Amino acid sequence: MRNSEHRYGYWAVAFHWLSALAVVGLFGLGYWMVDLDYYSSWYKTAPALHKSIGLSLFVLTLFRLSWRKIDAQPRALHGHTQLEQKAGHYTHYFLYFLMLLVFVSGYMISTADGRGIEVFELFAVPGFGPLFENQEDIAGEVHEYATYLLVGLAFLHACAALKHHFIDKDETLKRMLGNKH
Repeated sequence: MRNSEHRYGYWAVAFHWLSALAVVGLFGLGYWMVDLDYYSSWYKTAPALHKSIGLSLFVLTLFRLSWRKIDAQPRALHGHTQLEQKAGHYTHYFLYFLMLLVFVSGYMISTADGRGIEVFELFAVPGFGPLFENQEDIAGEVHEYATYLLVGLAFLHACAALKHHFIDKDETLKRMLGNKH
């Protein structure tokens, strides 16, 4: 269940792939929903779903970051250069930073009018209202650009994993698939 010196545990693997699936799904949903018109049957449903999944991913990310603090981290593979190791670490930190920036800016867009955010119609996360002038517009721009950066960096992250798997033929990708070695 937990990480070891040589591999990621099932919790880390599950957090990783659930996060990846949610980020890609939220990006697709967000990209699609911004062009919905008032008469679309999805006009209110799509944003509500986007917000609910986004807040759920936020909670998962906070739990994931907490878990990461208490669980061991696998060692870098022997064939990885110092540059690859540093690039991997900084990429992960920047991915987390961008995710948190997207969460905060999305929250600021949704609560700029003082209303809370309904989460799957089960409960509401309260809103604080506007914290600064033009909050919805400014947070919207931050949300959009941070999301594009996040998805672009996630794509590069996936490409690097595929490079390690197919070109370097190392265990990088296998470890994140939960395979033992």
